[in-house]
Amino acid sequence: MSVKTTHQFLFQWNQQNYSIAYDTIGQGKPVLLLPALSTVSSRLEMQEIAERIADCYQAVTLDWLGFGESDRPALDYQPALLHQLLQDFVKKTFSEPVAVVAAGHAAGYALQLAQQQPQACSCIVLVTPTWRGPLPTMGAPKLLTGAVRQLVRFPVVGQALYKANTTKGFLRLMYGRHVYADRSRLTPEFIDRKQQITRQPGARFAPAAFVTGALDPVSLSQEFSKLLQASPVPVLVLLAAQAPPYSKREMEAMAAVPGIQSLTLPGTLGMHEEYAVEVALSVMPFLDSRAGGASISRV
Repeated sequence: MSVKTTHQFLFQWNQQNYSIAYDTIGQGKPVLLLPALSTVSSRLEMQEIAERIADCYQAVTLDWLGFGESDRPALDYQPALLHQLLQDFVKKTFSEPVAVVAAGHAAGYALQLAQQQPQACSCIVLVTPTWRGPLPTMGAPKLLTGAVRQLVRFPVVGQALYKANTTKGFLRLMYGRHVYADRSRLTPEFIDRKQQITRQPGARFAPAAFVTGALDPVSLSQEFSKLLQASPVPVLVLLAAQAPPYSKREMEAMAAVPGIQSLTLPGTLGMHEEYAVEVALSVMPFLDSRAGGASISRV
């Protein structure tokens, strides 16, 4: 049985160093698994997929800066920050092209990585890909989303607002509406683990940027389609059968792009975690045909 090992990657931004948490498990050609951005984003979402493919590949799961167990500084979170993190991590961690499995909002960042460093990627799997944050999707104007983002940054009021939106009841409601298809999986233990992620020092800054659209990798659906059309590496899109109507339409449009492979699996926006076994089984043949082998990354 493969053993998971935890590492720290030192990321530099504006002459400051930040610690990025990531795990490795298995041996073989490298596969980087990127969790979706969310209020409770964590590399643990990708753990079961990593364990399932570890017999054939070296699976690497990463916490984005500002999320999970990585450093959570009070920065102005923006796409350029996460783009640079991903580029630096891939360049310094892997000695050969890496397959990337990206969930949710991580999809756009994975596609842009392949465009900017085509030699660094062997193929890309997008699991329930999204590109627009919750508040913009609900139709909130930029003035409102900007005001909310700034309000959350205030020491007392911002922390109180963030806590009010990360209560166990609210998390259970959101998971039941948009993230998990089977509400019976939302046990008290599950919700408690998710809430613990939100109670870490500095945990509110990056999620507030995501929710208000400040971390959207593109501004328009057409821009995402262009990224797919221009991908220098093969792309597989996994669509969620029970995804919210707007998200499902966007995913179907992505799958309709010429040259893109696609599959539809059960689940909704949290499919990569809720139906990890099904995702892993669907991903493996694609990885085997594009990234199969036995070489090991430099970690």
